[in-house]
Amino acid sequence: MAARLGHTIKAVLFQVHSIAGLILALLVSLIALTGAIMSFEDEIVDYLNAGIMQVAPRQAPALMPDELVARLKAAQDLGKVAAVTLSSDRSAAVHVRFARDEQGGRPTSLYVDPHDARVLGSPRGEAFFATVRRLHRWLLIPGDGKGWGRPITGTIALGLIVMLVSGLVLRWPRRAGSVKMWLKPNLGLSGRGLHRSLHTVIGTWVLPVYLTMTLTGLFFSFEWYKDSVTWLLARPHVAAAKMPAKLPRAARRAEPAPPVGFDLAWTTFQHEEGDRFSRALLTLPAGPGTAVRIRSWGKDSLLETTRDEFRIDAVTGQLVSAERYADKTFGETIIAAIYDIHRGEILGWRGKLAFMIAAILMPLFSVTGILLYLSRRRLRRPAQKPLGRLVPGE
Repeated sequence: MAARLGHTIKAVLFQVHSIAGLILALLVSLIALTGAIMSFEDEIVDYLNAGIMQVAPRQAPALMPDELVARLKAAQDLGKVAAVTLSSDRSAAVHVRFARDEQGGRPTSLYVDPHDARVLGSPRGEAFFATVRRLHRWLLIPGDGKGWGRPITGTIALGLIVMLVSGLVLRWPRRAGSVKMWLKPNLGLSGRGLHRSLHTVIGTWVLPVYLTMTLTGLFFSFEWYKDSVTWLLARPHVAAAKMPAKLPRAARRAEPAPPVGFDLAWTTFQHEEGDRFSRALLTLPAGPGTAVRIRSWGKDSLLETTRDEFRIDAVTGQLVSAERYADKTFGETIIAAIYDIHRGEILGWRGKLAFMIAAILMPLFSVTGILLYLSRRRLRRPAQKPLGRLVPGE
């Protein structure tokens, strides 16, 4: 009885695994390959733009951010400035980012001389990686993160989890303690046997990576998932701060706040941090409000996640909130590191390389899975007699 039940469960899982794989094969491969392309985006962009990211160091003080923006706008109409990245290094250029225009497009960012606001150039590769990122996250569906692309990619991630779990159950060998059975493909086979060996054994190699990618990717796809992870890992007051209540409709329709600048917030930040930071990203509020968000990285910071975050009122210069990485609990550091975990950077460049290789291998499972499906259909097709041929004895 137990054996029959186990056989039935495996048969159901097999059908689920096959159907999910056939439906999602192309999209999963597309998302994986675009993720692989972005694995070393920072290093590639820095290499391509090394000539415009640095200036000759000078003794003269750098311009305050509002003065720099004013000079930049006076020279040419580039749209509304949304954020600037400033550095404690006198030889580092200022990176200026712009807000989206009325058509939803975003002008290319610029590197600017911090001393005289002279435009050094636009970063090469930025538009390419922006398109790849939109394809990876939202499949280029209009609306980006606010459109249908976000829940669709999240649903694909849920489907991949179903395939991974069902595949592991179906893969479970009778000699589960044998490392050879789990990890050694039989390359001496051919045809269906080889396809099955590659599909199952290499799938076992990369399964932990794929589970990590999907479980962290869901954090960026569904608010309910993000809120659940935050509730589980963060302290109650931190979780409450990260899940603010929605504004009433009347407040959303209120007149927008007057334009705010960077200077007061920048001055307060410098007073708070002194010379402990290496670079700081100052972002103006996108909607109503006067709080400038400042993310800063220390001089010994190697990861995107090891940053402090401040919110400072741009009108009064008052510090609204300060979230320091050193004060986070273990669970909160996991939340902060979700993106670096997602792409393997939490393990350094070797981790990023391993995750990139795993992503590149995704089409292998799509191809071998489809080949296995087609071969099963051929095997199940009943033998048919050729029409119009006489058979002796009939």
